[in-house]
Amino acid sequence: MESPKKNLYTADATAIGGRDGHVRSATGVIDLDMSVPEGLGGKKNATNPEELFAAGYSSCFQQALLVIAQRAGDKLDPNTEVKCSVTLFQEGEGYGLSAILDVDLKAFDHDKTIEMVRQAHKICPYSVGTRGNMEVELRVQGEAIPVDASENAGVAEGK
Repeated sequence: MESPKKNLYTADATAIGGRDGHVRSATGVIDLDMSVPEGLGGKKNATNPEELFAAGYSSCFQQALLVIAQRAGDKLDPNTEVKCSVTLFQEGEGYGLSAILDVDLKAFDHDKTIEMVRQAHKICPYSVGTRGNMEVELRVQGEAIPVDASENAGVAEGK
């Protein structure tokens, strides 16, 4: 029997003006001008949805790695890095996103790092939320690691 869903936290933010507007979180911590990316003709000193998504995904994925390490009785190097690149693309009339997660755990060997990245990809809320909806490439220190189609497609394991 599955355990019932338990809501842990809800974040609220409001956008005005779309990509050339402003976004503010209910807490006021995020209070930023938005713009089309500068390379696409947007203004300087403004952020965009892809940049915010990349920041959230990298942070969340690193937390998933911390959980995986803790469960195994390991500890991550404080200088561990998770870089997330989010790409906006156009396909026909529609638009989409893809992401690359590049992990450098510093202290673990290559094989153990790959295994930890795969496990984190199974539990990270961003990975679970994007599974089957957008392509996510996993890398370890710049080197792509093979991802089984089931790791990027369909519903989260156990649902």
